[in-house]
Amino acid sequence: MKTRDIFDRRFLARQRIGRGFRAICLAATTVGIVVLAMLLADVLWDGVGWLDWQFLSSYPSRFPEQAGIKPALLGTLWLMGLTALFSLPLGVGAAIYLEEYAPRNWLTRLIQTNISNLAGVPSIIYGLVGLGLFVSILALQRSILSGALTITLLILPVVIITAQEAIRAVPDELRQAAYALGSTRWQTTHYIVLPVALPWILTGFILAMSRAIGDTASLIVVGAVAYITFVPGSLLDSFSVLPVQIFNWASRPQKEFQYLAAAASIVLLVVLLTMNATAILLRNKYQKRSQL
Repeated sequence: MKTRDIFDRRFLARQRIGRGFRAICLAATTVGIVVLAMLLADVLWDGVGWLDWQFLSSYPSRFPEQAGIKPALLGTLWLMGLTALFSLPLGVGAAIYLEEYAPRNWLTRLIQTNISNLAGVPSIIYGLVGLGLFVSILALQRSILSGALTITLLILPVVIITAQEAIRAVPDELRQAAYALGSTRWQTTHYIVLPVALPWILTGFILAMSRAIGDTASLIVVGAVAYITFVPGSLLDSFSVLPVQIFNWASRPQKEFQYLAAAASIVLLVVLLTMNATAILLRNKYQKRSQL
């Protein structure tokens, strides 16, 4: 009887701890959602009235009523397209090599440790690397190509790590079954491992691109400018992006420019959500296909 009482007290204590932990998690989630909703409401309140076709199709100006985001918007689309083109094949290729081909020795462990450490390096450090490597050494100038390569360096560790986790999660029984049927390692990777891991690779890629589209520090170092009067026509042209333009407007004392910054933030959120929605649709498509 005494043992049963001790068990009951411990069970009730665990229940109380569980309820307390659930309450803490619920409170943290609620605070996050409420703060995010307040921020979005404030941005929408300030910026919706300034959203029109003239704002989207005009160039920056010192007169708020005439200012627009056309160069920054198109520069952001250029930058994200090039970054995706560079980072996805490089990141997935590196992850495939490290998980499926690389020998398990000290060198592989050293590379893996460095990749994990690089994922936490501040973005301005990548900006300095891009300035020294792409702008100075490779003489790519302060161009949109230099910016895209710099952002690729920024998100590449995240893409590699998430792709590795996705590949590692593929059951080893599938590989062994493919080998038993006579498949080579590349055939197994191409036809078995990648289709199963692709939905989760795309999930990690979405997170990495979400970080890339909002980065400002590295692009300012590389040479993204807030005031340009032309749209980039080639990879070696100067460029601007929405985060840099928002930062420039938000730092001005005139109240009208604060509203322009809020309007540009709304456009940036729409671009981000559109990009994420497209990636999620692709992920769901490949996920259903891998389950067939």
